[in-house]
Amino acid sequence: MEIQQLKVPGYEEVYRATDRRSGLLAFIAVHDTTLGPALGGCRMWHFSREDDAITDVLRLARGMTFKSAVAKTGLGGGKAVIVGDPKTQKSTELFRSMGRFIHTVGGRYITAEDVGTGTGDMITMRGETPYVSGLPRDKGGSGDPSPFTALGTFQGIVACAEEAFGKKDLNGLTVAVQGLGNVGYDLARRLKEAGAKLIVTDVNESRVQQAVKELGARASTPQSIYGETCDILSPCALGAVINDRTIPMLKCRIVAGAANNQLAEDRHGEALLERGILYAPDFVINAGGIINVSVEFQPGGYDEAASTKRVNRIYEAIRDIIATSKAQQIPTSQAAVVLAEKILSDARKAKGLPEPKRFEPAAWPAAVSHGTER
Repeated sequence: MEIQQLKVPGYEEVYRATDRRSGLLAFIAVHDTTLGPALGGCRMWHFSREDDAITDVLRLARGMTFKSAVAKTGLGGGKAVIVGDPKTQKSTELFRSMGRFIHTVGGRYITAEDVGTGTGDMITMRGETPYVSGLPRDKGGSGDPSPFTALGTFQGIVACAEEAFGKKDLNGLTVAVQGLGNVGYDLARRLKEAGAKLIVTDVNESRVQQAVKELGARASTPQSIYGETCDILSPCALGAVINDRTIPMLKCRIVAGAANNQLAEDRHGEALLERGILYAPDFVINAGGIINVSVEFQPGGYDEAASTKRVNRIYEAIRDIIATSKAQQIPTSQAAVVLAEKILSDARKAKGLPEPKRFEPAAWPAAVSHGTER
């Protein structure tokens, strides 16, 4: 295996690994470990360019730092990305190789499942490194984090609905759910049980038809979901879906979903505010999964009841961010970052650590420089 360190301003460690035998091409980004080891999922996706994979892993790692800070998990932020099609290119040797790659970071990065990976892949990697979380319950872990991500997202939606419509009750509200993976489908089920009407879309047509049949949803298409008339748009697929093209199309009062990095650029939070659309910052509303996994590291080990109690507090976190946004007259996306950065800054001061150099995401991946191989 060949491992190359990439120098990225504002990041503690970023690595690129290739392994000819297994076909591995992967990246690990450790953004910040001020609060503890960097925890973040391992994503597998068929990126068409390496630059896209680098951009993704950097964005996600930074988001994990903020997410863990606001969720008070006692952990830092990192992420891993495997370049490849998860439907056709998975193999035992590939994930063993990825496990060895993770092990070289020495515990400063702890992985978990993410888009394109599952508990079986985590078990394979666990054979090569102890720095794997989210294992099945019968393997001593916390199991699939998806239900907890869905629960937290649901609580965040309730908080937003209370602000926008003056009621916690979702009965009669229309929610357009974009993405029906494990999290999106469970969220749709919870919304249905709460009395919401559903509009759904996914690139997997069978999942759409399942939601139509089981949840009474109305089907839309990935292209038209943004223009659907609804009360709430809930992005639960990939990131950067709230952008210059889609914002003018929106016919909703709230954007609140489980996807990471929903805003293509930070300025899109301001654009939503200008349109009178309430945005639930993604790294706050979708923190349920990371909260659940973090409970594995608590004294006494994993406790589902304790995890559920902590995930339900996402409701209060979203309400606090909305209050800060209104008080300071800033977008909720900015209010969430302000809160996260204050938590990190206070921790650095307490430990006598310097403030890191700020780095604007818009500069990725141009600012990445290649270091030495090891």
